[in-house]
Amino acid sequence: MRLPDTEHTTRPWKIGEIAPEFRLEDVWALPTPGSVGDFPRLVEQFTSFNPISRSPVVVRALFAIRFAIGRVLGWDSPGQSGAMPTLRDRLPADLRDRPAAPARAPFRTLYQTDDEWAAEIVNRTVHGVLHLGWVQMPNGEYRGQMAVLVKPNGLLGEAYLTAIAPFRYLIVYPAMLRTLGRHWRQRLPTPR
Repeated sequence: MRLPDTEHTTRPWKIGEIAPEFRLEDVWALPTPGSVGDFPRLVEQFTSFNPISRSPVVVRALFAIRFAIGRVLGWDSPGQSGAMPTLRDRLPADLRDRPAAPARAPFRTLYQTDDEWAAEIVNRTVHGVLHLGWVQMPNGEYRGQMAVLVKPNGLLGEAYLTAIAPFRYLIVYPAMLRTLGRHWRQRLPTPR
């Protein structure tokens, strides 16, 4: 379920300090009910499952088209300088030195805490951050929350984000969240 931006912006997430110029693009409640100590399991599940290969055919087709266009137009290769920027350079030592689950390519993990995990993607269209948080609900239970933060690269990046928005909201995120929820429920401990 899509959430209002305030569900992310009113929390003291570290990513807000690290990437203050990035705009918040999306905030989603994840179908992952749990208890206070379940966040590492969410991160492990998120980083180990491949939402592209486990998604419906239409989602796999959209990603295949995007990667093909990216290859042809060089969107995913380093720029003329040969180096892509990274937010890792902004991390304080306590975050940089903590163990963190590795992200699936094309993302790279930035950091992990007891209730946050962040990974970045950098290409010629956008510098983006995928942020997972573990939030307590009013009833005392916890659930995952996903936020996407972006810094478009010029007019190409703005046009790209505008063009993919309907696909993200109507097809990609709903399918990904259904798959994530199904896998989360399958791995719940059996009640005694």
